[in-house]
Amino acid sequence: MLIVAAVMAIFVYGMIAAMLGSILPDLSKRFSLTPAQNGTIAMTQAIGLVIGSLLQGPLIDLQGKKVGMVLGLGLIALALFLLPRAKGFGSIRLYMLILGVGGGIIVAGANALVNDVKTDNPTALFNGFNTFFGLGGIATPFIAANLLGGNSFRLCNLTAALTVATLALHSATDMPVPTGVVQFQFSDVPSLLSNPSLFLPAMLLFLYVAAEVGVWNWLVKHLIAQGIPEKKALNILSFGFALGLLAGRLVVAVIPPIPTNTLLMVSSIMIAVTTYLMLQFKDANLAWAMVFLAGVAMAPVFPTAISLVAAKFPTGTATAIGAAVTCGWLGLVASSPIIGGVAGGEATGLKKALLLLPAAAALMFLVTLAL
Repeated sequence: MLIVAAVMAIFVYGMIAAMLGSILPDLSKRFSLTPAQNGTIAMTQAIGLVIGSLLQGPLIDLQGKKVGMVLGLGLIALALFLLPRAKGFGSIRLYMLILGVGGGIIVAGANALVNDVKTDNPTALFNGFNTFFGLGGIATPFIAANLLGGNSFRLCNLTAALTVATLALHSATDMPVPTGVVQFQFSDVPSLLSNPSLFLPAMLLFLYVAAEVGVWNWLVKHLIAQGIPEKKALNILSFGFALGLLAGRLVVAVIPPIPTNTLLMVSSIMIAVTTYLMLQFKDANLAWAMVFLAGVAMAPVFPTAISLVAAKFPTGTATAIGAAVTCGWLGLVASSPIIGGVAGGEATGLKKALLLLPAAAALMFLVTLAL
C-alpha cells in the first residue's frame, strides 16, 4: 500500500508537471496573456514549488509523511478546482502558486517514501518509481488534446477529481511515524550546500529542472508558433517528451547498473544536442522524434541525482533531498522570467529564448565533470 500510494502521488505530480504547458495556449487565448505574463505565471508556480519543498521537511519530521502528503494533495486539488474559476492574470498566478506549493510537498515527500523501501540498487528503484511521473506526463496533454478539445477548465476539473481520489488513498494508508525532531534547519543549508556531496547534485538539479520543466511549460506554444496545430503539439508533448521520459526511466530501471557519473555525463550531452535540434524543425514528425529523444536523454537525471543524495546522506535524508529538490525549483524560478522576457514575438522570440535549455544542459556536463 505504501508503494501504491507513492506511485499514485508521483503520477499526480506528473500530470501537474504537464498541466501548465497543456493549458497555457487556452489560457493565453481566453485572457489575452503576453509571453512575459506566461513567464510570470510559470515563475509563480516555481516559487510555490520552492515553498512546498522547504515546508515538507519540517512537516514530515513533526507530523509524519501522511500529514504532508494529504496536505500537498489537498492543495493541488484546491488549486485545480479554483483555476477554472479564474477571473484573470492575478487570480491565475495565485492558484498556480497554491498548485506549486502542493506539488513541492508531494514530489519531495513521495521520493522520501520511496527511500523507505530498501534495495541494493537505489538508482534502479528511483528510476522505476519515476516512470509513473512519465505516465502522468503522458496523460495530461493526451487527455487535453484528444478527449477535451484543449479545454483547460475541464482538464483542471478532471485532474482535481483524480487528486481527491489519491488523497483518499493516502488517508487510508499506514505510513512511517514522524520522528518528532526537525531535521531540516534553515541555518544548516549553507553548511549542507558547501558539502560537494550535496552541492554538486543540487547544482545539477538547478540546471536540469530549468531544462526539463522548460520543455513541459513552453514546448506546445513553441510548436504552435512554428505552424503545428495545437492538438498535434499537445500529442507531441504527450507521446514525444513524456513517453521518452517514461521509456528512458524504464530502461535504466531494468538494465545492468551503469556508473552513475557516466550515465549523467552521457545524458547531459544528449540533452544539449536534442533540445537544440527540437527547436529547429517545423515538421511535426521530425519535431516529435527530437522531443522523444530529449525525453529519453533527460529520463535518468532527476532520479539518479536524488539517489546520489540519498546514498551520501543516510541520516537526515529527507533534509538533504529537500535541499537538493529546492535548488531544482530555484532553477525554474530563474529560467521562467528569462524565457518569458526574451520571447517578445511568438515565432522567433520564443525559439530564441528556448536556447536556454541546451545551454543549461551544456553547463550540466561541466557539473558532471566535477562529480
